[in-house]
Amino acid sequence: MKIVDVCAFYSPRGGGVKTYVSQKLSVAERLGQDITILAPADEDTVVEFGPHARIQTIASPRFPLDRKYWYFNAERTLHAALDRLAPDFVEASSPWRSPLLAATWRPDIPKALILHADPLSAYAYRWLEPLVSRETIDRRFARYWHHLRRLGRLYDAVVCASEDLASRMKAGGVANVVTVPMGVEPHRFSARKRDENLRARLLAQCDLGPDATLLVAAGRLAPEKRVPMLVEAVTIAGRQRPFGLAIFGEGRDKTNILRSIGGNPHVRLFHPERDREKFARILASADALLHGCEAETFCMTAAEARASGVPVIVPDRGGAADFAKADMGRSYRAADHDALMRAILTLPDRFAPHSGDRTVRVMDDHFSALFEIYKGMLQRSHVAAA
Repeated sequence: MKIVDVCAFYSPRGGGVKTYVSQKLSVAERLGQDITILAPADEDTVVEFGPHARIQTIASPRFPLDRKYWYFNAERTLHAALDRLAPDFVEASSPWRSPLLAATWRPDIPKALILHADPLSAYAYRWLEPLVSRETIDRRFARYWHHLRRLGRLYDAVVCASEDLASRMKAGGVANVVTVPMGVEPHRFSARKRDENLRARLLAQCDLGPDATLLVAAGRLAPEKRVPMLVEAVTIAGRQRPFGLAIFGEGRDKTNILRSIGGNPHVRLFHPERDREKFARILASADALLHGCEAETFCMTAAEARASGVPVIVPDRGGAADFAKADMGRSYRAADHDALMRAILTLPDRFAPHSGDRTVRVMDDHFSALFEIYKGMLQRSHVAAA
């Protein structure tokens, strides 16, 4: 099957979508698929990752609110690229304008929309829910819900990676919603990679000794990630016992995060660790993962932490909440720094080694399930055309 992913959210500088794309390119070939990631960029390029896997970019404008990203702005150019690639199946992975552009190309070709972002949670609910109810917000954003329902009619499947997002889409009247949970890289994340020397070095950089508790946060530095809330909660909790917070990431909210850290020597902001093996060791060496965003569609970092045997402290809404179940996580009321601080203080003084959560899915299983769904859609389209 020849698949083209119209991927407006891809950036070579990192982020969850880049991680997802990298794994998709690797797994698709092993599963016998031909895949092209079609992304906007500064110029037209093609980067081959194998005989049947590549990233092709189309010269496009930069996204004004985050210069790390671009956006598709010309339907004719996008359609011309799809004409040349001639896919059997088309994916789109943005909830904004690009899926409308992709949907109008060859209506006879089956298509799926993957919701890699949840703008209602990331923006509307985050900004307005302190003032009015979610039901009121949904009514005020009826135009956007109309847009989502239109996409549900245009696409053969609207793929969600968590039940939280899928249930909200269904409740909002979006058609063709299916849930296909994501997962972690196989054999990458493991409790066996815990390194007490690395842990001690990270705590030392937080001006703390090895008897302190090491907390790690990682990901894109954007306002919806609520990293200043993490900093505030750790700072307050640190008045009762020693906590160090190592934050790995980059993004447009960096200045605000550094301001929130202020002169606290126990909280450090590091560049993102792009070496996946080194990151796996960092994660396994933590005593807990902190996460502040209730707008995650899945939360890859929380899944990786669970696979690494590390407890997670996550909001009680969004995709991250799925990882606070059983004995490997704690959830707190989303956007409530006091509730987060209390959750942090429930951590034991000493880390209890854990073998890791073997129920965390691996990405091979995710893509295998996804491609099986696509295969069924393609077969049904052939029957309908016959």
